[in-house]
Amino acid sequence: MRHWRGPFDRQGYHHGNLKEALIEAAQRFIAERGLGGFTLADAAKLVGVTPAALYRHFRGRDALVAEVAFRGYTQLAERLGRALTSAGTPLERFTRMGEAYLAFAEQEPGFYAAMFSPRPADSEPCGPPWARGAKPSGETAGAGGAGQGDAFTFLVRALSETFPEGFGDVDVRFIAIEVWALSHGIATLDAAGQLPKGPGLPDKYELLRAGVLALVHGAIKGKAAS
Repeated sequence: MRHWRGPFDRQGYHHGNLKEALIEAAQRFIAERGLGGFTLADAAKLVGVTPAALYRHFRGRDALVAEVAFRGYTQLAERLGRALTSAGTPLERFTRMGEAYLAFAEQEPGFYAAMFSPRPADSEPCGPPWARGAKPSGETAGAGGAGQGDAFTFLVRALSETFPEGFGDVDVRFIAIEVWALSHGIATLDAAGQLPKGPGLPDKYELLRAGVLALVHGAIKGKAAS
């Protein structure tokens, strides 16, 4: 978990950078207190402005959390993109992506909690970049463009490169969603301290690798049997 400086480093805040300071403050509160552990007034106090000043950048608390979530998805995509374009075999790169995902969830709890927070139906979108109209540009990302695109695009690409024979009638995107669900479940259990540990039990990285390979090989076997 990130260790924050305290009190909040106002030396880095200038009026022209209030939006970024508020995003950092919200991320800090979410990491330390959980999603419901702060108000707009708390964020304003931490940054050193009046609550009214926040409304120049955000319509309310939900909009601020949504921006934290969007930044989280962007940073996650950058990490996955770097893993996808790193050295090694397709399977090694795919494995690094899983490791990068779990490491991100552990190291950036503020971002991660905001990314998967429930949202009111009439609130601003807080999901990944594609949910806000940003078109993923990472399908052909090379060494110079590893940070472009979105996490789901990179996952689909990694599966396609690692298992070029495909999965029969099963859309690779369906497999990608299952892999993401497995990764998220392990990360969530680990963050809650509820991931079983003990002699003979794998750590979270080993568990994810084994689970993904079992899922993928099951899909491949299903293709061969059809």
